[in-house]
Amino acid sequence: MLNVILAEDHNIVRNGIKMLLEMDKSINVVGEAMNGLEALEMVQKGMVVDIVLADINMPEIDGIALISKIKSINQNIKVMILSMMDNEKYVAQSFMEGASAYLLKSVSADELIFSIKHVASGNKYLCTELSIRQLDRLIQKSNMEYGGVDISKNFSMREIDVLHLIAEGLTNSEMSDRLFISKRTVEGHRQSLIEKTGSRNTAALIKYAVLNGIVQ
Repeated sequence: MLNVILAEDHNIVRNGIKMLLEMDKSINVVGEAMNGLEALEMVQKGMVVDIVLADINMPEIDGIALISKIKSINQNIKVMILSMMDNEKYVAQSFMEGASAYLLKSVSADELIFSIKHVASGNKYLCTELSIRQLDRLIQKSNMEYGGVDISKNFSMREIDVLHLIAEGLTNSEMSDRLFISKRTVEGHRQSLIEKTGSRNTAALIKYAVLNGIVQ
């Protein structure tokens, strides 16, 4: 049996989550908190709990601050964030503080229950919607870095490597050492990039790369 504390300041939302969880016989909601402070006090008083499922926006103590406070009491308690906030900053901060999962409130009941059991087994979990977004960004970034931005220029992968190093401010000699190619070859790639992009100089080449998303 998995003992869960729900920390959610909206009664209707909290009641709905509780009903969903209790549909699974292996999950037991042992505590309900209106804010992070109430959830923390339950843990401090020795309530036997495996998982704390918390929102981010709560009075007294917010969900992200709650993570480290609970971990300081009992490292074995897993904290899962269930929030409307889909900003990458909150996702990253939650995991850095020690969260075991980050889910959006749009998750299905099946995914919510699965994630709780997954986390209880010692794993981390990022909800499907956020995972797909990350995958899309990764694919887009890969396409941009390796010719997907402007296929007509027909950049080689080595030219893309050189372009990234130029943007980092490396000299031809430094790029030669980094890429294990001769300085003459580096100079050839630089000139080819300038010609393919129609750039007048290195500064214009870097501007082109930034505007087209090839380098950040």
